[in-house]
Amino acid sequence: MSNHLKYTSSPYLLQHAENPVDWYPWCEEAFEKARKEDKPVFLSIGYSTCHWCHVMAHESFENRTTAEILNRYFISIKVDREERPDIDSVYMSVCQAFTGSGGWPVSIFMTWDKKPFLAGTYFPVQPKYGMPGFSDLLLAVERQWNSNRDDLLRSADQIIAHLKQPQVSGNSADQENFSERAVQLFLKSFDGVYGGFEEAPKFPIPHNLWFLTLYAKQNSRPDVLDMAEKTLTQMRKGGIFDHIGYGFSRYSTDRYFLVPHFEKMLYDNALLIIAYASVYSITQKQLYLDTAEKTAQYVLREMTSADGGFYSGQDADSEGKEGKYYTFALTEIMDVLGKERGKQFSEAFDITPGGNFEGVNIPNLLKSNDLDSDFADEVLKLYHYRKSRCKLHLDDKILVSWNAMMIAALSILYRVSGNEKYLSAAMHAQLFIEQNLSEGLKLYTSWRKGKRSEKGFLDDYAFYTAALTELYHSALNRDYLKKAEQFCMEAVKRFADDKNGGFYLSDSNHTEFFMNPKEFYDGAVPSGNSVMAYNFIRLYQLTENEDYKKLAKKQMDAISAHAQNYPAVYSMFLFAKLLYDNPPEHIVIALRDSSDLEQIRGRLPFLANVIAVSQDKEYPLVNGHTTFYVCRDHVCLAPTDVWQKSI
Repeated sequence: MSNHLKYTSSPYLLQHAENPVDWYPWCEEAFEKARKEDKPVFLSIGYSTCHWCHVMAHESFENRTTAEILNRYFISIKVDREERPDIDSVYMSVCQAFTGSGGWPVSIFMTWDKKPFLAGTYFPVQPKYGMPGFSDLLLAVERQWNSNRDDLLRSADQIIAHLKQPQVSGNSADQENFSERAVQLFLKSFDGVYGGFEEAPKFPIPHNLWFLTLYAKQNSRPDVLDMAEKTLTQMRKGGIFDHIGYGFSRYSTDRYFLVPHFEKMLYDNALLIIAYASVYSITQKQLYLDTAEKTAQYVLREMTSADGGFYSGQDADSEGKEGKYYTFALTEIMDVLGKERGKQFSEAFDITPGGNFEGVNIPNLLKSNDLDSDFADEVLKLYHYRKSRCKLHLDDKILVSWNAMMIAALSILYRVSGNEKYLSAAMHAQLFIEQNLSEGLKLYTSWRKGKRSEKGFLDDYAFYTAALTELYHSALNRDYLKKAEQFCMEAVKRFADDKNGGFYLSDSNHTEFFMNPKEFYDGAVPSGNSVMAYNFIRLYQLTENEDYKKLAKKQMDAISAHAQNYPAVYSMFLFAKLLYDNPPEHIVIALRDSSDLEQIRGRLPFLANVIAVSQDKEYPLVNGHTTFYVCRDHVCLAPTDVWQKSI
C-alpha cells in the first residue's frame, strides 16, 4: 500500500513510498490534517544515500507495529534535505539546540504550526546506545501531548526564543590575524603521522586544504603546505579513495583513512578535485593531478546524465550491507586476476585472507610506498567484476549547487591539465542548468526526470555564480562573466539582509518558519555567505567595478563578526580574504586573432584574473603577436608575446 510520497520525484521520498507509515511530503495538507485531528507532527529529514536513515527505515518505518503507532497518534512528514535545505537548516538547528549535536536522520516532534518541542536523530527500534526505543518514545510523546501539552508548548517557545537570539559576539573590525590564528589552530589539530585533523572520524573538508595551500604559497610556509600534502597523500593511499572505481567516499571512520563511510557524494568529489588541482598547481607532483583526474573520471563515468547534469550520490549500502559493493575476499581477487597477477595486486593493495575490514578487504595503498605501480588492466577487470556482483543505489537527482561545484572543479582541472574534455563537460553541465533549472535569473534547486523543485536558495545562486566565474576563467567567453554578474546581483536582490549584513538562506521577503537561517560557518561544503564573499572579490578583481568591492568589504565584515572565536571553521571565507588581501596576477591578453584563445586558455595560472581583449591603442601587440600584459605583487611587467605559465 503506497502513501502520499508516491507522487513525489525525490529518490529519498520514493524509498519510503511503500512504507506502512502514512507519510506526507512537506505540504500544507499535512499540517492542516494535524490541526483538524489535534495531533502532533513527526518530521523525519534525511537523504537517499544516508546509511543511518536506511537503518531507521528498516527498523522502524517498515515495522507495522511502529507504523500503526505513528499513523494513529501523529501526522508523519518526510523531507529530503537536499531538496529542501531551508527545512533542514531550521530543524537541524533545533536538533543541535536540544541535543548538542546533529546528523541524519533528523527526527523532530512539533505542532501543526511548525513549532518544535522535541528533537533527536536516529532512534533504535529497541532501547540501546543509551537511547529509548522509538515506539516507546512515540507513546511517551503521545501521552505528554494529551496530558501535559502546556509543558510541550512551553518547551517549543523556549527553543524558538533561544534560536532567535543574536548569535554574533566579538568585534568584526579585528580581521588582521584571522588567517594566522586559523593556521595555528590547524597546526594544533593536525595529525602529523596519518594526515587529517582531529581524531576519528576524519572528514576531508577540502576547503580547509584550499585555504592552507594558498596561505602556504602566499607566505612561503612549507610546514603549512605539508599539512595539505600529507592529508591529500594519505587520502589517496587510503580506502577512502576507491582504488577500483575511483572517487572518494564521504569520510573515514578511523584515523588512517582506511575504512570509509562508503557513500559517495558529488560535492565531496567536486571539492576534492579542486584541492588536488590546487596543490598540483604549486608542487607539480603528478600524484595530485592523477588523483584529480581519476576522481573526475569517476564522476564523468558514473555520476553524469546523458544530458550533462551530475547526479547527487551513490549509496554506502548494497543488499542491506554497508560497503558490500566495495570490498573483496582474497579468493575473488585471485579468481579474477589469476594467481600471479592476483598475488602481486594483493601484496600492493593490502588484500589478505583475514581481511582488513570485517573479514573482507578494502583495497588500499597505506602499506605501500609505490603509488605508481601499473595495475591499470587489473583495476579495470576488478571494476567490471565488481559491477556484476551487486548494484549500488544511485541518487539521480540533479542539484544546482552541487552541479555548480562540479562545473567549477572541472573548469579548474582543465586549467591545470589542459585537457579539453573537462572544459567540455563543464560547459555541457552549465547548459543543462540553463535549460532545465533556470528561468531567466530564477534558479530551481533540484531536477529529476523532468520535474524540478519550486524554488532556489542562496547556495544555488552563490555556487552557480562561482561556477560561471570559473567557467569564464577557463573558456574566456565573456557570456559566462556576464551571467556570473547577473546571478550574483540577483542573489543580492533576493537574499541580502540589508540591515545586519550577510545573506539569508531563503528569500529575505518570505519564509514559512519562525526563523530564516543565515549560515556563515563552512561545514562539509562552504557556506553560501562565504561563497558570496568569494564571488564579490573575484568579480571586483576581474571587472574593477567598485560596487563589488563595497559588497565584498561589507560581506567580509559580516562574516568576520562570526569568525572571531574560532576562525578555522570559516576556511572558505579565509580563502576569499587571502585573495582580497593579496590579489592573484591580473593578465590582459591582447589577441592577434580570436583563434589564439584556444592555444592559450588551457595554460593559464590557477587563480589568475584574466581578461581577453582585441588589440587596440591601450593594449598594442608586440611583434605583431598575441601579447600578455601581466601585473602581480602590485607591479606590472613589460608586455610580452612569449607566455611563461607561473605556478
